Amino acid sequence: MFLIVAKYLIPKGYRGFAAFPFVFVKYFSDKENAVFLNHEKIHLRQQLEFLIIPFFIWYFVEFMLRLIQYKNVDLAYRNISFEREAYANEADLRYIRNRSFLRFLNYIILKK
Repeated sequence: MFLIVAKYLIPKGYRGFAAFPFVFVKYFSDKENAVFLNHEKIHLRQQLEFLIIPFFIWYFVEFMLRLIQYKNVDLAYRNISFEREAYANEADLRYIRNRSFLRFLNYIILKK
């Protein structure tokens, strides 16, 4: 993982993003935020499983479907299966070591 601080590259309202093998963060302080970095590392693992480009295609398609479903950009983003997995497990700093292959699939179906 290569960590890059890029304040002007990160969209407004976000603190960072992962694009294998890089993690871009908006603030220097996020370089020390273990939970935030773990969230992004989960995305790096997801990207590797999908061979990177298909990950971004799936991400975009699922975002569009969730946007139709929720009619709200933030809700759509937070309900993308990749994001649901990352948010649910970001505080578990050992999650990556114990994570099963394609684990995000468990987060596609929304449970009420």
